[in-house]
Amino acid sequence: MSEPRWLTQEQQGAWRQLVEVLVKVPAALETQLQRDAGLTHVGYLVMMTLSEHPERRLPMSHLAKRACASLSRLSHVVARLEEKGWIRRERDQVDGRVQIAVLTDEGYTKVVATAPGHVETVQQLIFDRLSPAQVCQLTEVAEALLRIPPAP
Repeated sequence: MSEPRWLTQEQQGAWRQLVEVLVKVPAALETQLQRDAGLTHVGYLVMMTLSEHPERRLPMSHLAKRACASLSRLSHVVARLEEKGWIRRERDQVDGRVQIAVLTDEGYTKVVATAPGHVETVQQLIFDRLSPAQVCQLTEVAEALLRIPPAP
């Protein structure tokens, strides 16, 4: 067995900073959405994603990918949003095995009302702290990290 590739001191510092960002930013977004809209961050992502698609509908499998959620987690989130009348599920008319998530008119109204406060929080947490050049760098770093192949 080969020796682990230990992090350099510089890598260790960068890694710890990234971990802190990965913990603090989602927690702050979750807090704002819960406080102001009674939504979880994933719930908001699901509703926002649907709001951006024609007829505000997507197959659950596509929605899961776009919302970065497993099908199981998405199913639980959608169930909670259904209880509030913001989403409904339908069977695909072509392939009855496929479930379609549909954002209701009430759900669309909720997303529209929630977006300004959420966007302001994102501005304060991220973009107010970065120069235009750093925003470009952030985009490049995020793209590089997202090219990581999935774990086996």
